[in-house]
Amino acid sequence: MRAATWGLAAAWATMLVAGCGSQPPVRFHSLLPAVAAPASPGSNAAPLVVELGPVTVPAAVDQPQWVLRAGDDSLRMMEGERWVAPLRDELRAAVMARLAERFDAVDARTRPGTATGWRLHIEVQRFESLVGREAWIEAAWSATSVATPQRVLACTSRLHEPAGGGDVPALAAAHRRAIQRLADQIGERLQAMPRGDASCP
Repeated sequence: MRAATWGLAAAWATMLVAGCGSQPPVRFHSLLPAVAAPASPGSNAAPLVVELGPVTVPAAVDQPQWVLRAGDDSLRMMEGERWVAPLRDELRAAVMARLAERFDAVDARTRPGTATGWRLHIEVQRFESLVGREAWIEAAWSATSVATPQRVLACTSRLHEPAGGGDVPALAAAHRRAIQRLADQIGERLQAMPRGDASCP
């Protein structure tokens, strides 16, 4: 009886291990580039100081799993495809990284008490991954001068990038390009504001 019991337990253990082994591994994705770009050349101008608050994202995509829009407009949650960090944190980090790379920006949190710079708020209103087609990002953002609070710029950026290949890594790469373009638009406007150019991209 004892031998039969042990044999049954071993069989169940084998089945459990086999079941777990049949599940595909989880892949993690990031909005930050895999290889850091070379730092921009230094200049005599004062660095662009940016205080970027938390980035808001639509509730439908504010979760670890990827949400993909299929060709018939249905939504699919991909358990095996996840963000390496909360999407709102990935977005904030990617925007700050691009601003630092291209515009020599510094995070205001590293310079407490700074009386110059910009308070930046980003609200992502649309963040879609269309299988085999494109990545689409729509974001409303505003910048307020720390020195002159009355100086405010409020804009909306609508960006889409083609995602050839029809797989999730291609979509992740497209989202990275779209976020870089968003940061470029923001950085260009922040540089133009002191010159009196308060137009949106």
